[in-house]
Amino acid sequence: MESKLSIQNLFFTYKDGTEALRNINLNIPANRVFVLFGPARSGKSTLLRLLNRLSDLTEGSRRQGTLLLDGEDIYDRTVDVTDLRRRVSMVFAIPTPLPGSIRENLTYGLRMAGIKDAETLDNRVEQSLQQAALWDEVKDRLDTSAFALSGGQKQRLCIARSLALEPEVVVLDNPTSGLDPLSTATVEESLYELKKQYTIILVPHSVQQGARVADRAAFLLDGELIEEGAVDRMFVSPRDQRTEDYITGRFG
Repeated sequence: MESKLSIQNLFFTYKDGTEALRNINLNIPANRVFVLFGPARSGKSTLLRLLNRLSDLTEGSRRQGTLLLDGEDIYDRTVDVTDLRRRVSMVFAIPTPLPGSIRENLTYGLRMAGIKDAETLDNRVEQSLQQAALWDEVKDRLDTSAFALSGGQKQRLCIARSLALEPEVVVLDNPTSGLDPLSTATVEESLYELKKQYTIILVPHSVQQGARVADRAAFLLDGELIEEGAVDRMFVSPRDQRTEDYITGRFG
C-alpha cells in the first residue's frame, strides 16, 4: 500500500518542557481515511499541526524526526511552507467562515494563489461544494453571507474552502464536534467520496465515529503511538490492552 505520508522517529516538545509526542512512527496510505484517536492530551492535534507546519507558529517548541510527503522532507529548508499548506489543508473543530459571501469564501484562496479566470473560479466553486455535499443547499444563494449558514453548513463550507485549492491531503481535526446528528452524518458520508481523490486524516468526535469512517486507525496515549492497523482489527480486536480499555470506555 503506497504511503502518502511517512512519519519517522518523531518527537515534539513544547516550550514549557511538555513532551507532546514521543518516537512516533506511522505510514499513512494514499486515498484512505486514516483516523487518529485517543483521550485528551494524547498528542493528536499536535501531530496534525506538524503535518502542514502550523507547529512552526508555536514559539519555543522543539521537534526531532522526519516527516515525508511523497518521499520529500516537509521540514527541509527549501520547502515553500505556503505551498505545503495548500497541499496539506486543515479544517478545525470550530467552523470559521470568512466575512463575505459563500462564493467569496471559496474564491479568496484561489485569487490569492493567482487564479483570476472567472470560468475557472466558477468551476472550482461548484466542484468543491459538490465534494463537500453542500452544492444543492446553497447553489441558488452563492452571493449571500456565509454567516447565514447553519452550523453544519458552515463546517461543510470550510471543508469546501480547503478543497477548492485542490490539496492532496485533507486534515480534519474533530470537524463534527459541534454538529447535530444529521449534519454529522452528511459530513461522514462525504468522506467516502473524498477519499477517491484525497488522503483524509481525521481526529474523530468519538470512538464510534472513528470505527464508522476509518480505513486505518492509530491509537495515541500520552504522546505515544500504542498501535496502528486496519479498522476491523483496531476497533474489534486490538492487540494492546490499553486500546481495548479506551475503546470500551474504561478510561478517557
